[in-house]
Amino acid sequence: MNDLADHARRLRSLPPSCGPVRLIAVDGHAGSGKSTFAGRLASALGDAPVLHLDDLATHEELFSWTDRLRAQVLDPFARGEPARYAAYDWTARRFGPPRTLNPAPVTLIEGVGAGRSAVRPYLAGLLWMEGDREVSWERGRRRDGPGLSDFWDGWTVAERRHFADDPSYPFADAVIRRMPAGYVWLKGPHPTAGTSHFVTDSEI
Repeated sequence: MNDLADHARRLRSLPPSCGPVRLIAVDGHAGSGKSTFAGRLASALGDAPVLHLDDLATHEELFSWTDRLRAQVLDPFARGEPARYAAYDWTARRFGPPRTLNPAPVTLIEGVGAGRSAVRPYLAGLLWMEGDREVSWERGRRRDGPGLSDFWDGWTVAERRHFADDPSYPFADAVIRRMPAGYVWLKGPHPTAGTSHFVTDSEI
C-alpha cells in the first residue's frame, strides 16, 4: 500500500485535459467514501481544489447537471479561466451565491456520475471507489439518518438507472480500495490502464 503522495506526483505529471487543468474524477456509488478519499487526495496534492457534484445537482435534477457543469466549470477551464458556479443548498432547496474555482494544475471532481460519458472527454483520469452498491447505500443511509430515508429511497432508484444507462466503472483508470489504514490503488478496467501512470504492478 503506497502513500497518497506517490500518486499525487503521478497525477501532477499527467498531460492537462481541460485547458491547463488536469481534471481527475472520483466516482462510485453513494456512500462509498468518495468525499473522504477526495479530501485526502486533495491534501496530498497540496490542497488541490475539489468540486463536489452535490453542489451542482438538485432535488429535481439528481443527474441532469451536465449542462450546468459544462457551462459553469468545464468551458471556463478549457479557456484557462476561473470557473464560477452557484452551489445548491439542499436544506433551503435553492442555489446560493456564486463561488469561484480557479484552474489549478490538478483539480478533483467528486460525486456519483463524475465519470459519465459527457464528462470523460475533459478528464485526465477517472478513479472508481470500490464498494458494493447495497453496502454503500446502507452506509449512506446510516450517515444521513432517518430524516432522509425518503430521499434515499428515491436516490437509489435514480442511481441504479443512471449507471445502467451511463456506467463509469468500465472506463476507470484505477479502482480505489479502502483499507483500515489508507487506500490501495488497483488497475482499473479501462483498456489503457495497464500502461497508465495511475498504478503499477507493485501497488496491487
